[in-house]
Amino acid sequence: MKLSVSMTERDDVVIVTVAGEVDVYTAPQLRSALEERLATGQNKIVVDLQGVAFIDSTGLGVLVGQLKALRKVDGSLFIVCSDERILRLLAITGLDQILPLHDSVDAALAAVDEDAAGPGVTV
Repeated sequence: MKLSVSMTERDDVVIVTVAGEVDVYTAPQLRSALEERLATGQNKIVVDLQGVAFIDSTGLGVLVGQLKALRKVDGSLFIVCSDERILRLLAITGLDQILPLHDSVDAALAAVDEDAAGPGVTV
């Protein structure tokens, strides 16, 4: 299965919608898309994984790496996911304690607004 990455913007937040499988072969495509957003100065990113059927450790590494890069520039990364298999993987790896998880894009956008109003979680 291929990977599809598309982007939209709401105010100053970039919503990256991902569909397909994020694995060792497709993760560079996701990394590139996220790095391009950061390079253009966009530092508030919501990654919507609702259309992701599978993610491996390489894909998880991309998300963690992007989170760290964004925090260096006072940015933020929010993840949208409600797939039980992916949520279980995030819990097993402990990444559910590091990556801000939300069950909808609207919930993530609300968290972006809250994050802008006060201090965020640090890694």
